[in-house]
Amino acid sequence: MARIAVYVTGSIAAYKAVSVVRDLQRAGHEVRVAQTKAAQQFVGPATWGSLTHHPVVDDLWAMSAEGQVPHVHLADWSDLALVVPASADVLAKMASGLADDAVTSALLATQARRLVVPAMNSHMWANPATQRNVAQLKKDGVHFLEPTDGMLAEGYAGKGRMPEPATISKWVDSFLNKSNALTKKRVVVTAGGTREPLDPVRFIGNRSSGKMGIAIAKAAALRGADVNLIVGQVSVEVPHHPNIRVQRVETTEELFEKVDLAFEKADALVMAAAVADFRLAKPNEQKIKKDQNGNLTLQLVKTTDILKVMGQKKGKRLVVGFAAETEHLLENGTAELARKNADLIVANDITKAGSGFGKDTNQVTIISRDQDPVEWPQMSKRAVAEHLIDLIGQRLTERK
Repeated sequence: MARIAVYVTGSIAAYKAVSVVRDLQRAGHEVRVAQTKAAQQFVGPATWGSLTHHPVVDDLWAMSAEGQVPHVHLADWSDLALVVPASADVLAKMASGLADDAVTSALLATQARRLVVPAMNSHMWANPATQRNVAQLKKDGVHFLEPTDGMLAEGYAGKGRMPEPATISKWVDSFLNKSNALTKKRVVVTAGGTREPLDPVRFIGNRSSGKMGIAIAKAAALRGADVNLIVGQVSVEVPHHPNIRVQRVETTEELFEKVDLAFEKADALVMAAAVADFRLAKPNEQKIKKDQNGNLTLQLVKTTDILKVMGQKKGKRLVVGFAAETEHLLENGTAELARKNADLIVANDITKAGSGFGKDTNQVTIISRDQDPVEWPQMSKRAVAEHLIDLIGQRLTERK
């Protein structure tokens, strides 16, 4: 069962959130509540405290008796963040990254998956600003259960009514069941770039930041997988999570050795690392001097094709590769799928704006053997990772 943080915001539909909390508790989930000051106009803290047997998080500046910061503690504690009801105001703040109260600060701090159930006047919901905010949040990996048509508090019908509590509870359970497909699964993820030495000072490398691979490792861990994250050179911090074991490598051969060993007990491999394709046949033991012999000629040889080797020995294991291309995306990605005997290739055109090395966003096309290529819209790398992990979980479930 999951630890669910329920965030209640300023909508008259807040009274329905009481039934949502009770339904989640009956399903065996542990629930805690945070609410905005506006939400307190509809349902007070005493109600939530009585239901959950935990203090309500509603003060940005409060400290717990144990010295914890309550909104950060709630963000770290939860497996799932459910915003119900979500007002237009809070959607705008979430989309902009604003954090001016306990609820928005916790939502900005949480690494948990975020589910949002909007409820507001139909004109507010249809406003282009609200729809822009919803579109941005979807790109950021937020999941929505949209409002329904029905009678509103204003006395007329329109789209803005919060779905019934039973519908929301079933949606949450369905989401969790899909997300739990990786529970107790072993997933190997590679991230970052490899470096091949030329001499004790110089190396052949690439522009990989490691952001995509690290996002995938986090997404897999949050879904209960036992993750072996094998990291080359990265420009971002590696995750600290009880489900993630981090191993460091430098060269492609070191990466191959770690992957080969971890793959033996894995259920899935995601090769998101940017692997150097060539290395110096014999690195110089001393630093190469610029004026030593005029122009410098290097003899390069191919490195081990790790994805191809793992594809050849995969058996029932799932193998996912990445293909960073500058032209002929579908042709090159499809050829890579066949040549490497992979199950999925995640292909992206690194010449596109907002896609590729070092960026916070990515736009990828999923290439597989059993269906036509599927192009995903540009999303944050976190959102791409979550969608990819959902797809991997689905594939592993189908194989079972």
